[in-house]
Amino acid sequence: MVQDQIKEYIASQPEPKRNEMQELHELVLRVGPECKLWYDDGKNGQNKTVSNPTIGYGFQVLKYADGKIKEFFRIGVSANTTGISVYILGIEDKTFLTQTFGKNIGKASVTGYCIKFKTLKDINIDILEAAIRYGMELK
Repeated sequence: MVQDQIKEYIASQPEPKRNEMQELHELVLRVGPECKLWYDDGKNGQNKTVSNPTIGYGFQVLKYADGKIKEFFRIGVSANTTGISVYILGIEDKTFLTQTFGKNIGKASVTGYCIKFKTLKDINIDILEAAIRYGMELK
């Protein structure tokens, strides 16, 4: 079950990252209490690791140029070697996150769809929550 995979993934993190991942998980659930939960183990069809495991929240349908569609999450939270990444997926304007949230978020790297930081203490959690809320509400 997805909830069990998420619990195991968070529990597998070393402290203090484990507590911070749990805090982020609870934050996203407060923003979207009814959202669909996902767990992506980071492996492709050949069982090769292609990305860090990611907890996903929300729902969207991605449409590819070749006409294929794929169901996917809107918000992703993933531990990485230097900290934590929060993905806000589905934003068309690749400068939006940086321009809207980058200035005030604190010590974080902000790209077109990712907010990466070392620890929650380095960032303004209210700004991160606003970015997550924006991502959840995208149509």
